Amino acid sequence: MPGTSRASFRRVPARDVSDRLPLILKVARLYHEQGLRQPEIASRLNMSQSRVSRLLKEGVGAGIVRTIVVEPPGFFSELEEAVRDRYALRDVVVAGVSEQHGDSEFSILAAMGAAGARYLESTMLPTDRVGLSSWSASLLAVVDAMSPRPTRSAESIVQLLGGVGDPAAQVQATRLAERLAQVTGASVMYFPAPGVVSSPEVRDSLLSDPQIAAVRDSWEDLTMALVGIGSVEPSALLVSSGNTLPRADLDSLRAKGAVGDACLNFFDPEGTAVASDLVGRTLGIDAATLKAIPRRVAVAGGPRKVAAIRGALLGGWCDVLITDHHTAAALLQQ
Repeated sequence: MPGTSRASFRRVPARDVSDRLPLILKVARLYHEQGLRQPEIASRLNMSQSRVSRLLKEGVGAGIVRTIVVEPPGFFSELEEAVRDRYALRDVVVAGVSEQHGDSEFSILAAMGAAGARYLESTMLPTDRVGLSSWSASLLAVVDAMSPRPTRSAESIVQLLGGVGDPAAQVQATRLAERLAQVTGASVMYFPAPGVVSSPEVRDSLLSDPQIAAVRDSWEDLTMALVGIGSVEPSALLVSSGNTLPRADLDSLRAKGAVGDACLNFFDPEGTAVASDLVGRTLGIDAATLKAIPRRVAVAGGPRKVAAIRGALLGGWCDVLITDHHTAAALLQQ
């Protein structure tokens, strides 16, 4: 208009979202309830697809559309998140144990084995170099529950610890590593040495062996560790297997305040390493090297191990925990 400056025009304010609520509601029902795709909605209502997308977003902002996750029975997402946040972990997997069987050792192992197998099968990468601790019932349950993959799901499996206890138990440790290598298609490196020897001099002599030294050097390049959490009160199953330290060593560690171990690195209730002569006699991965591995997955559960698991979490010995729902609840009680 002649004589009218541009400054005299006023921008018309955008209409409040309430003016669009009928249209937002219609679009939301077509999309979420009737299952129409956005292009179909745009065609039916004679508008652009981008506008349909904006209206759907406005529906969320206005509280018309709310997304909820309905968790089926037997899953424990909130419990997993609570334990993860309490102990600042990377991830937590909680397995449900049948109430019919309570907290028996075998039912807990079965539940953790299935949950651990699912976790590993979905998170292991073909480039993973996996460190595996010595034989344990929990790790055996996990590996036994895994199915062979059509393609390789790990690069290598490397033992982190020499054999402990009875020679038959040491054979089981070798079979565990072999089985994990088979189901993942990985190569395997065995650590052909006893886990504990009589003196530091014997330990140093064994570590000078080229084959043992090569395995030890490979620990620094691992991308993942799969370990059990031991207790200074070994289970009847572990004692019967022979895969445990002599009673004198366990009594000495307990007297020093130890509650558990990761690869024979013993720690107190706060997760602090416990000094003992056992450190100089152990052939296995040391605390610093273990904690430097980017992902450290621990499989452990049961009332007997709660103190040991809590110490392992507080001390940073693992950053992923696979456990049962009774143990997870107990970890939140203190």
